[in-house]
Amino acid sequence: MDRSVTCFLPFSDTGSVTASVASLRSSGLVSNVFVVLPAGSEGHLKDTEAGFITSEGFSTTDALRKMAAAAESDYVLTYSKGFPLDMGRHALARMMQICDDTGAGMVYSDYFEKKNDAMSPHPVIDYQEGSLRDDFNFGSVILYNAKAFRDACGLMDQEYNYAGLYDLRLKISQKFSLIHIQELLYTEVETDTRKTGEKQFDYVDPRNRAVQAEMEKACTHHLRCIGGWLSPQFRDVSFDDDGFEYDASVVIPVRNRVKTISDAIRSVLGQRTRYRFNLIVVDNYSTDGTTDIIRSFAGDRRLVHIIPDRKDLGIGGCWNEAVFSDRCGRFAIQLDSDDLYIDDSVVTRIVDAFHEQQCAMVVGSYRMVNFDLNEIPPGLIDHREWTPDNGRNNALRINGLGAPRAFYTPVLRNIRVPNVSYGEDYAVGLAISRHYRIGRIYEPLYLCRRWDENSDAVLDVAKANAHNLYKDRIRTIELLARKRMLAGS
Repeated sequence: MDRSVTCFLPFSDTGSVTASVASLRSSGLVSNVFVVLPAGSEGHLKDTEAGFITSEGFSTTDALRKMAAAAESDYVLTYSKGFPLDMGRHALARMMQICDDTGAGMVYSDYFEKKNDAMSPHPVIDYQEGSLRDDFNFGSVILYNAKAFRDACGLMDQEYNYAGLYDLRLKISQKFSLIHIQELLYTEVETDTRKTGEKQFDYVDPRNRAVQAEMEKACTHHLRCIGGWLSPQFRDVSFDDDGFEYDASVVIPVRNRVKTISDAIRSVLGQRTRYRFNLIVVDNYSTDGTTDIIRSFAGDRRLVHIIPDRKDLGIGGCWNEAVFSDRCGRFAIQLDSDDLYIDDSVVTRIVDAFHEQQCAMVVGSYRMVNFDLNEIPPGLIDHREWTPDNGRNNALRINGLGAPRAFYTPVLRNIRVPNVSYGEDYAVGLAISRHYRIGRIYEPLYLCRRWDENSDAVLDVAKANAHNLYKDRIRTIELLARKRMLAGS
């Protein structure tokens, strides 16, 4: 074999394929370019200087096996988008050099993003052992060590229509490193111009259920291979402790939510329940009048208004202030300051769920609404992908566990909440699920307001990367903890 690259890309239109092939071949390092397209469509490739592989999809197991068979070079490159690719000068040589120098099974890089005719840098993040999200952004150009590529394809014993590339990456990661090159090596066209707050719920959209089922299957198999899969065996919990004055506490951390905090408080104080409950509002030094609104409810003795001594607290730190308060109840129930409970039975239903399902954490469902409480897509978020047998394993792949979340206070006090303002709930949920059963309520319990002042409504690339990097770090920590536990360490 010569030290060259075999390239693969999906068919979109003749013009785009022709431009991408020309860009790849301009490096002088490409031996062959193959287009993946459905059988019977070969005529579209006339005058494109590309060969073809027939398959029903670029991410199918079938397509990857055929790529492995066709690659007779030292490297394999995949370009996954259908728009013209513009490789930077010497970019392919750089990727090959780093792949060879590091012994990586796969390398990927930062890139320029062309969106609405404007071009801007798009950095990506480093891969970790816990980077198990199937939507991890590698960019559209990935270079593989061909032997690693072929070996991984040879291990594929499941047929996937959607999860082939995900399965490939997981299998390669079991034996090789995946190296991020912090250099802008190519330009791709971005067509998904939605805000970050609109994209983040794609994985729970019922229309994507078939895709998600395959991704879960591939991830579960990977966890079994690396010694990180947990069987459905859980520690028992008992709620016979008598050290709590209240059965439940609703916890609302808040900073500068003058437009919504009143609705949130009323939705809690309006609860009708046989359980003794209170509301703990942790006011993190609001400056917009939020504090005055909270104080206006002081006549209701169920309201506990906490202003922390410290000024270095994130949302997680505020949760700890509430949970470690002697006013906290046996169960701590979440409500964000933007949102409100759907009716007056929520506290009852959550506390009942703890007792009925014998769990240390309960996760409900919610309905997406705009500021005026009118339903917006995708509507109900119920995380029905969760199963009692595999939910805590699949939790390492998806980006969240759902809401509202409620915790058995002694367990939460033992774990503590990370003092951050993003991903703190996910971190706690993963840690609890390592040992305990998580209960579910699949009917909506609260209305989740989406508006411009949500903290994750519109994130720039740097902020979105920081969030994703932190969640991947949480997954890595949890995966390592599970592997040590299973190994008896």
